[in-house]
Amino acid sequence: MELRHLKYFLTVAEELHYRKAAERLFISQPGLSRQIKQLEELLGTPLFIRDKKKVTLTAAGTYLKKEAEIILAHLKRSSKQVKAIGDGKLGEVRIGFLGSAMQQVIPKMLLQLKDTFPEIHTSLEELSNRAQVNAILKDELDIGFVRLSRIPKGLRVRPVYEDTFSLVLPKDHRLGTDTFKGIHQLADSDFILFSKDYSPLYYDTVMSICEEEGFSPIISHKSVHAQTIFKLVENGLGVSIVPTALQYGFQLNVKFIELTNISQRAVLSVLWKDNHRNLALQHCLDLLFNEE
Repeated sequence: MELRHLKYFLTVAEELHYRKAAERLFISQPGLSRQIKQLEELLGTPLFIRDKKKVTLTAAGTYLKKEAEIILAHLKRSSKQVKAIGDGKLGEVRIGFLGSAMQQVIPKMLLQLKDTFPEIHTSLEELSNRAQVNAILKDELDIGFVRLSRIPKGLRVRPVYEDTFSLVLPKDHRLGTDTFKGIHQLADSDFILFSKDYSPLYYDTVMSICEEEGFSPIISHKSVHAQTIFKLVENGLGVSIVPTALQYGFQLNVKFIELTNISQRAVLSVLWKDNHRNLALQHCLDLLFNEE
């Protein structure tokens, strides 16, 4: 059975008139009759009852008409979807991210994507820098939001957001914006930081902030979640330094002092595979870099 058999059959089934069906199909009536006969032979059963006055469907023909309508409609829809996917208007973008990317960068990109390409599906997974790199290399993710200084061959990285750092203190801590002079005032404090495995660049940057103030921080706890870090600070178990954007969305008894007098910045970058063929991903990149 070939696709033309179903198209010819469905036209005859709709018209119940061979001449009219042949005219719709732009073929000869004898040619159409041969195609229907061939289909009946392939299926091993009559599909039409024909006499001099009219053409009617058999029970088998009635069933096939419903099935053919479904098959051809599905094929038409699939063809449109294939073209749309090929044009990058449909498809999926699998996104990995660090928590700080969810404060500003990712929500903005997702809203723009929804407005411009509403049929593109996205999925999100919060992962460490290293896990995102590995997932992109294995084609388990399409794009990642990372803080990295070096990347493996075959990947591309580009900064998308630069943030300051902020000191995180318990609400009742002796230091405030009016009395804070520098990180050196906390040289004897315990520090709670994101794990080095989670974000090596962040970890090394915080180390450099403290070292430039003349001390190495006492690290008492490490975590991969901002919520955990803030909760530990709230309970007086230490202080922390985080990208400033992370202060939004948490209702805890902590306070933030932005470190505007240091040179270090928290740079968030987007990471993707250099030779990707996902046009839906390209739309995401274009929106991020304002190239649409």
